[in-house]
Order: sequence, then C-alpha cells, then structure tokens
Amino acid sequence: MTAEKTMRGVGWRVYGLGVIALAAVGLALGDFTLGQPVPKTLPDRTVLAYATAAFMMVAGAAVEWRRTVTWGAAALTAFYALIVVVLMNGRVILAHYREFGAYSGAAEQLAIAAGGLVLYAANANIDAELAARLTRLGQLAFGVCALLFGGAHFFYMNYTVPMVPKWLPPTQDFWAYATGVAHIAAGVAILTGVKARLAAVLLTVMFASFTPLVHLPMLLADSASHLNWTENAVNLALTGAAWVVADSLAPRRQ
Repeated sequence: MTAEKTMRGVGWRVYGLGVIALAAVGLALGDFTLGQPVPKTLPDRTVLAYATAAFMMVAGAAVEWRRTVTWGAAALTAFYALIVVVLMNGRVILAHYREFGAYSGAAEQLAIAAGGLVLYAANANIDAELAARLTRLGQLAFGVCALLFGGAHFFYMNYTVPMVPKWLPPTQDFWAYATGVAHIAAGVAILTGVKARLAAVLLTVMFASFTPLVHLPMLLADSASHLNWTENAVNLALTGAAWVVADSLAPRRQ
C-alpha cells in the first residue's frame, strides 16, 4: 500500500490546509481555538496555547508533504483523539452530559481525528489488514460525527436557521432542516456501507458549500470576530476530513 496508490484525490491537501488554518488562528489569537476548551486558570495557559498552535502548524504542514504525510497524520490523530476529544472535551461532556451541544462540539474534533486516522492508514507502511481495520474505524467515527452534526441542526434550529442566506430559495427553514437530514443520511450511509461513497462525496460538497454560502459572508461582514475566523478554519478542516473519507471509500484499482 503506497501513497501513490491511495492518495488519488486532493482531500489530504485540503485536510492539511484546514489544520494549518486552525493553527494560524491559534497563533494569531494567542489562545486555544474553538473546540479546545481549556480552563482559564490553567498555569502557563498562553504558553501552552502557542505551543499547541505551533504543533498543529508543523503537523499540518507535514501532511502537505508526501514524505512526511504519514507521521503528520499520526500526530494529528493522536493529538485530536487523545488530547482534544478525551482530555479537553471529555471534561466538558462530563460537566454538561445533558446538553447535546457538548457531544456535537466534541464531534467536530473527533471528525478531524477520524480524517487523520484514515489518512494515516492509507500511507503508513503497515499490514494491509491492519490498514483496512484502521480505515474502517476512521470511517465509522466520521459516520457517528455526521449523525451528531445532523442532530445539532434540529436541537439548535434557532441558531441554524439564521445562518442560512436569506436570498437562498425556498426558505431558511427549509435548508436548515434539509442539511440536518443530509448529515444524518450521510452518517447512516457511511456506518452501514450502503451508498457510503456517494454519501461521503455529497457530504464533502455540502461542507465545501458552507464556506461561500455561510462562513465567508459572516467573516466579510465582521472580520474582527475571532469566532468567524475559527469557523472558516474548522469548516475547511472538516471538508478535508470528509474528502479523505470519501477517497477511502472509492473502489480500489486492480
């Protein structure tokens, strides 16, 4: 299993750029980015925030280079899965286990970890059977995340609806519900393997469309908002992760 054989698309490039964008936001703010909840009372918090952003920048850049994509993907998978999801978001989930937002917020970080795992499995010099298992694990994790993303649309419809452009026909409510259903349908397809490749491709396209339709206009309207910069970076990383998953579901060439 080689990089030349498995890395046919450009999803891994987008994934790396998304992580680099998140790192750039962290360095610019001198703080942990959205989805990395760290107590304000943590000693040397600012130093740790800069160190974390620097690590993400290096790892994201490593993904962009074929010779280092394997260790870059491995580093990001371990960081997001163990540090961000388990340690950072795990504390939030324990404190707010009755709130759906705690789970959907962690899902964004888990989705990035899942993309890294699939990317690692596609390029690491490991047994083909192990690579297949790691790939499927990443796909399953991403499928669960898609379900949580869809659920968040319905749990927080009052937040989702205003994000839809008013000029987009037929109505804002329609697209808020439609995208929620689309997330859930994609998650089910990826988890069951029924039309999984098509679902992952369409999910990638939907994520990509969120940038020009939602996140970029919000950034242009309020470029001083740290949240708007972060949301654009997160969406780019999620688009890359979805693309990596879609590529992993493509039929193998003989």
